[in-house]
Amino acid sequence: MLHIVETYGAMLLRSLGQTILLTLLSLIFAMIVGLIFALMNVGRNRIFNFIGTLYVDAVRGVPLIVLAYFIYFGIPAGIKSMGIQNFRLTALSAGTIALAMNCGAYMAEIIRAGIESVDKGQMEASRSLGLSYGKSMRLVVLPQAIRTMIPSIINQFIITLKDTSILSVIAFPELTNTGKTIAGNTFKVLETWTIVGLMYMIVIITLSKIAKRIERRANRGR
Repeated sequence: MLHIVETYGAMLLRSLGQTILLTLLSLIFAMIVGLIFALMNVGRNRIFNFIGTLYVDAVRGVPLIVLAYFIYFGIPAGIKSMGIQNFRLTALSAGTIALAMNCGAYMAEIIRAGIESVDKGQMEASRSLGLSYGKSMRLVVLPQAIRTMIPSIINQFIITLKDTSILSVIAFPELTNTGKTIAGNTFKVLETWTIVGLMYMIVIITLSKIAKRIERRANRGR
């Protein structure tokens, strides 16, 4: 095990950095996607309600690995069939899109539940004071909803971090893919996957501790 750390330690740390980068990028875009579809779901417009529900149900109904294959292999093949031969997606781009779409569907439900946890009287009171629906949502409802959403959002971040391992199928150089390479080069399968597992565990436990601390602070601020 020590030999693997000495020889491949730098490679493992780089791949861990790539894993965290992919997770952060995906989560940022997922927050935007989730907020948009959550607002569609809590609004009164039936068309928007339908679109929001359709997106959440459709994306959650497709396995992430199938979504990754579709984006990385399917979309470029479809575009090339239309005569655009130079189009291609990098593994990072395809992985970010796949994770953002997948995480965005779950994030939409987290945000929707957070908004609905706020007393409806808050919205009615702000509207009676002359604020528009958009301003009431932005200035009154969302700030209160965020407090209840923080633990779930961090939990989703942890889930997304672990989901990056699936993207080894499209050759993205994240931690699991690097582990496969090292195991193939050294034939030390047990030692390699023990190291990879410990690296995931350290990051995830650290994030869990941060989540609990943030949750306690949010609860004290209520």
